[in-house]
Amino acid sequence: MRFIREFPFPLLIAVAIFMLGAPFVPEPHLVEKARMAMNGTLTRPIDLFDVVWHLLPTALLVWKTVLWRREQIENRTP
Repeated sequence: MRFIREFPFPLLIAVAIFMLGAPFVPEPHLVEKARMAMNGTLTRPIDLFDVVWHLLPTALLVWKTVLWRREQIENRTP
């Protein structure tokens, strides 16, 4: 947990945005994988790993935000 707390917000936001859109041409992987999921063809392990890989920075950003918000609430003085 110490690692996620010390990781700077701006860098994590930049990495999350980049990974959500990568590769930008011809279409982002997450768009392709969402289409595959809708068609029922998202079954290969490499495709599932790719989804996790591209969503990992966003999950870390959400986790860091929750931890930060929890600290804000705990440190609030009544």
